[in-house]
Amino acid sequence: MGTEKEKKMKLMNLTPHAIVISLGDERFTVAPSGQVARVSSTPGATKSVDFGFGLVPVAESPTWGVVEGLPGPVEGTGYLVSGLVLSRCVGRADVFGPGTSPNDNAIRDDAGRIAAVTRLIGAPR
Repeated sequence: MGTEKEKKMKLMNLTPHAIVISLGDERFTVAPSGQVARVSSTPGATKSVDFGFGLVPVAESPTWGVVEGLPGPVEGTGYLVSGLVLSRCVGRADVFGPGTSPNDNAIRDDAGRIAAVTRLIGAPR
C-alpha cells in the first residue's frame, strides 16, 4: 500500500496550539488560526473516592456532543483539529489531526513532550 498524492490544499489550524510537521530534514509550523474547533460535552456525575490520602472527586465519563467551531467543507482547504474533535468528524475528508500515537513516530523532546509530528491522521470514514 503506497501513499496517495492529493492535490494541493491550504491547512487551517483549528487548535489553540502551533502544530509542527516534520518532513525529513524540514519542519513546518502551522500556526493557530484563532478559531478553535471543540466537542461539546455534558459532564458525568461526580463521586468522591478515598485513595488513602483523602477524598478525591472523580467524574464519570462525559457524554460527548457535537463539534463546534468547525467550518463546512471549502474547496482547497483542510482543517487541522485535535484528536477528540477528529474522532467526531466521521466522513469529513477535509479534516485531519496530528499523528501522536506511538505508531505515528511523533518526535518528542527530552521531557517527552511532542515537538513535531511526522504525519497527519484523516477523519474516520
